[in-house]
Amino acid sequence: MNFLFAWRYFKAKKSTNAINVIAWVSMIAIMCITFAFIVVLSVFNGFEGLVKSLYSSFYTDIRISPAKGKLITLTKEQLQQLRSNPQVRHYSLMAEEKTLLLNDDIQVIADLKGVDSNYKFVAGVPEKMFRGSFLTGNEEYPTLVLGNGVENALGVESDKNVFPLTVYLFKRGATVNTTNPYESFAASNINTAGTFMIQADIDNKFAITNLAFMKRMMNLGPDEYSAAEIALLDGEKADEVKKQLRSIFGEQYRIETKYEQNQSLYSVMTMEKWATYGILTLMLIVAAFTMIGGLTMLVLEKQKDIQALKAMGADNRLVQKIFLSEGILLAGIGAGAGIVLALIFCWAQVRFKLIPLEGGTFLIDYYPVKILPQDFVLILITVLFVAILASWFPSRKAALQPIELKT
Repeated sequence: MNFLFAWRYFKAKKSTNAINVIAWVSMIAIMCITFAFIVVLSVFNGFEGLVKSLYSSFYTDIRISPAKGKLITLTKEQLQQLRSNPQVRHYSLMAEEKTLLLNDDIQVIADLKGVDSNYKFVAGVPEKMFRGSFLTGNEEYPTLVLGNGVENALGVESDKNVFPLTVYLFKRGATVNTTNPYESFAASNINTAGTFMIQADIDNKFAITNLAFMKRMMNLGPDEYSAAEIALLDGEKADEVKKQLRSIFGEQYRIETKYEQNQSLYSVMTMEKWATYGILTLMLIVAAFTMIGGLTMLVLEKQKDIQALKAMGADNRLVQKIFLSEGILLAGIGAGAGIVLALIFCWAQVRFKLIPLEGGTFLIDYYPVKILPQDFVLILITVLFVAILASWFPSRKAALQPIELKT
C-alpha cells in the first residue's frame, strides 16, 4: 500500500512546480552517479584483468623458492611427489642470478633466468615474443631471450645481432679482488635469439637462457636450483595445492601463489578501486541532499493528506513508510536508468571502442571494460542505503505531523 501511495504522489501534479524540478534533479543526479559507478568500476575491472593476464604470462600458479638465501635443494623423491600431485599440470626448474650483460661498451644489469625445456608449458613467455624466437640453446651453445627493455638498453636487435654478448656472473663463494675484479666473475659469450614484451617492469629486468648453462656458470650441484615454477590444472585451487606442497617441502621453502608473488601490485589495485568507490559514494551522498529537499517540500505539500490518513486510522509508522517508499522510488528510477545507460555504454565501448587510450604505447588502444555481477549488487545496496538514509528525516517529519483538520 505504501508504494501505491508513493507512486500516486510521484505522478500527481504538485501545487509548486519546484517540487517536481527538485525530484527530477535528484533522480537525474542518482542516474548519473550510478552510471559513473558502473562504468568506472568496470574500467577498473578491465585494467585489472588485463594486468593479471600480462603478469600471468610470466608468474606461474605456484612458485617454490628458498625461504632464506638464494638456492634450494630439490631431491628426486621430492620431484616425484610433485609430479604425482593430481593438480600439477607441469613444473619447471630454474636457476636465476643477477648478471652483467656487456655489448661493446654498453653494460646492463639484468636478472638472468636459466630455464629447462618444460618452461614453455608453465609460463606464457614464448607466446609473448616481440622479435625472433624463444630459443635458449644448450650448455655448450647457449642463446639468450631478452626482455624488450633490456634489449633497448643494450642497443641490439636480438634476431639480427651478429656479435655475441658477454655475460658476467659473480662466482659462488668468491671474494672481490680489488686489483682485478673480473677474477671474481664467471664470464661467457652468448648469442641472442629473440625478445619478449609483457610488461615494463618485467621487460626491463629479465633475460632468459637455458638451465644447464646457468648451473655451470653458477657452479650449482645436481639437485641445487633457484626455484621451481608450477602450472596447475585449475589455477583456482592454488591455495589448496600450496597446503599440500607445504607438507612435502617444509618450512625452509617459500611457496607462493601467483597473487602472493605480486601481492603489492594487487593490493594497490584493490585500494585504488575501493578509493574510487568511496569518492563516488560521497558524490551520491551529496546528491541525496536534493532528495531530502524534495521530500521535505512534498511533506509540506501533503500535510492535509497526512492528517486525513491519520484521521482514517493510519499510524505514524504507515505514514513514515509512505514517504520512505517515495524516496526509494526516486532512487530506484534513477538507479535503474543509470544501470541501463551504463550497460549500453559498456557494450558500445567493447564493440566500437568509443574512448581510445592516448599515447599509443600500451598493448591495447582503448579502455578495457569488464562488468562483474558483484559490482551491480554493491552499487544497488549502496544506492538503496543512501536513499533510505536520505528519506528517513523527511518521512519522520511527516509521521510526526499532528491531526489538525481545521485550520
